[in-house]
Amino acid sequence: MEDKTEDRPRVVVDEPLDGRRRVMIDGEDVGVVVTAEELRGVLRRAGVLEEDDASLDNPRLIEWHGGGPDDWPAA
Repeated sequence: MEDKTEDRPRVVVDEPLDGRRRVMIDGEDVGVVVTAEELRGVLRRAGVLEEDDASLDNPRLIEWHGGGPDDWPAA
């Protein structure tokens, strides 16, 4: 039986470092962000998110290190 589950990119957001968070998509470094809005922009440009206000707390989509989607120390 064929697995018809949509392959989702693996997004990892690293723990805050001086208020910045590094973003990796499928192991590729795609940049550094300091706010949830910046992260949404990076993920939209990469084709990971389609909606401007998409939730960032989906563990099937984003693996958070050192805090979750509400942890933006520099913001």
